[in-house]
Amino acid sequence: MLTQLSTLKSRLAILESDTTNDLLLLNSARAVSARFDAECCRKLARTENSVYEFPAESVEICCPGYPIETIARFELKSSEATGWVEQTGVEHLVRRQCVISLAAPLGSFRAQARVVYTGGYVLPGTAVAAGQTALPVDLEQAAVEQVAFWFQNRDRLGLQRIWDYHATYRQFAELDLLPGVRAVLATYRRWSF
Repeated sequence: MLTQLSTLKSRLAILESDTTNDLLLLNSARAVSARFDAECCRKLARTENSVYEFPAESVEICCPGYPIETIARFELKSSEATGWVEQTGVEHLVRRQCVISLAAPLGSFRAQARVVYTGGYVLPGTAVAAGQTALPVDLEQAAVEQVAFWFQNRDRLGLQRIWDYHATYRQFAELDLLPGVRAVLATYRRWSF
């Protein structure tokens, strides 16, 4: 998750001892984290030994989880009978911690290749080791604000208007993501895969 329960409870002024809505907040944070991944066209959380498949004739590989920390190996599959075969001595360069540039393609157009790598942001509550990148503060705060907004308005979800008294009514804006959250996500969006 892109934020911790304690951070959410602090933002919403809920006492730590009050566990009434803990499960609801945790599930909301999980949903917002998944939504942020989808909006950004990438996996934000750090994942070890992540596998990404790509066409073997490619020389520019845009892995979905970055910043890339390490590359464990490259593998090539030319047929189902032989399966995945590790490729040794692959000359590559990681550019801007998100694109792997190969000196030469691993195979032909009918083969499939994959890379095993570690990449992504270290999530809040986890110690950041050397060579790792912590989740940017603005991303965590965007997740906190989106969950808080949902939590505070959960009783009005799906309503377009409420007729209060006589001819007066309240019209609710259809806000999927908060405008500030959408702006933050735009800076972390991957435009091509």
